[in-house]
Amino acid sequence: MWLLRRLAGSCASTTARGGQVSFSKFVPVRAYAEDAASTEKLKKPPAITEDLRKAWKAVAPMLDVPKVPSDFLEGRPPVPTTIPTKLTVNFVLPQKYEMEAKQVDMVIVPATSGMMGVLPGHVSTIAQLKPGVLSIHDGADVKKYIVSSGFAFVHPNSVTDILAVEAVLAENLDIEAARKGLADYTTKLNSATTDLAKAEAQVAIEVYGSLVAALT
Repeated sequence: MWLLRRLAGSCASTTARGGQVSFSKFVPVRAYAEDAASTEKLKKPPAITEDLRKAWKAVAPMLDVPKVPSDFLEGRPPVPTTIPTKLTVNFVLPQKYEMEAKQVDMVIVPATSGMMGVLPGHVSTIAQLKPGVLSIHDGADVKKYIVSSGFAFVHPNSVTDILAVEAVLAENLDIEAARKGLADYTTKLNSATTDLAKAEAQVAIEVYGSLVAALT
């Protein structure tokens, strides 16, 4: 912080003496330029301007110019002019990639707002996942996962990133155990006497109900 204050003070004093350095030059400014069709497009301004780089070296010549987040981030992929025939899916769990750049026809995610189908060309969306069935469709092949929670990020370039806290292939689960759990918690809900007990039973019923629906 002391270095930034000194840098700001240096810029202000130089301006006061009639110099060419102005603090406003260190703030990235949106720049527009004409393209071939003579229309204006927004250009991405540099995060660290050349004036700021020179001023930093003048104040702290022994220290490297600081980096900003944009130095480590790749630019957003371009949006295709035509809708692709396939949807690119990245399905990520905390411990591994379940799918990476997988080309599929469609995914259906259990969003908190309802079941949401995603096809190529889908509008940009961020959806919070609730416990339920996530299905990934590629022709006649359909993979169903039981997810606990997470988020789905749908990008305008027909790429969908799914981040789940937990996910299990539905085919690896025991339907009889799921049915028993559903019956047990239905009984608990009917006999619950506190709001907490009712809420816990309702969450369990939602989870076990999703399991039974996916395995039936």
